[in-house]
Amino acid sequence: MAEVKKNNTYQIFKNYFKIVLKIRRNKIWDEFMLSLKNKIIFITGASSGIGAACAKIFAATGAKLILAARRIDRLQELANKLTENDYISPESIHLIQLDVRDRLVVESAISNLPKEWSSIDILINNAGLSRGLDKLHEGEFQDWEEMIDTNIKGLLYLTRYILPGMVERNCGHVVNIGSIAGHQTYPKGNVYCGTKAAVKAISEGLKQDLLGTPIRVTSIDPGMVETEFSEVRFHGDGDRAKKVYQGLTPLTAADVADAILFSVTRSPHVNINEIIMMPVDQASATLNYRR
Repeated sequence: MAEVKKNNTYQIFKNYFKIVLKIRRNKIWDEFMLSLKNKIIFITGASSGIGAACAKIFAATGAKLILAARRIDRLQELANKLTENDYISPESIHLIQLDVRDRLVVESAISNLPKEWSSIDILINNAGLSRGLDKLHEGEFQDWEEMIDTNIKGLLYLTRYILPGMVERNCGHVVNIGSIAGHQTYPKGNVYCGTKAAVKAISEGLKQDLLGTPIRVTSIDPGMVETEFSEVRFHGDGDRAKKVYQGLTPLTAADVADAILFSVTRSPHVNINEIIMMPVDQASATLNYRR
């Protein structure tokens, strides 16, 4: 089953690339959508899941990609696949080993970017995770700290160090990956839901702070997406993670990446503030239909 899903995801990307490349060849892109050609896109958490899906989709648009994650080996593997399949040239990818929880490391990574990579046009704050599913009074402090440090502080660090350049250049787009959990709290999701509610508030506040500039802010808030999310939440318990998606068809990472692509390619005067997206089999954070 896992192999079938993997092949289906690959086919989705393959078909998508064909469509995008056809659009680019026929020069239809610029007429209907904002061109991303030579735009510099910084993606955190790019080694897997939604981040890797963004790298694959944006590779076909002519953009230049800065891919950041803790697992540099996974980043290199992803970059190799993209270049080997001619979706992007090696010169258009820059890899950074980065733990977004470490402010000084983030500051160093941004300040030491090569000059040709320093003018970031789009920041995709994708790095995030959930740890544990416990009642608050039974929760693990380490789990709390990891979620807060990654989901909130990591997002703030990247935004704080990259956004001034956007303001100075008077252009840019910040895309934050939130969650339905930021809108609807569910049992035992206490701290995770709190971190995603913070992402929602930060995104709304940032949009207000940037009013009067052309810089755009978007929050993409998905429901159930089948990635490594549940396996990470359950500390590597693959069997427990699989049960989360049993009996229903969840979103894929490619679905979310497609929504991000849509948001950043609207006309410059259009700001997609927020997209809440769920699979057809999900009606809320707690209500799902399983066959």
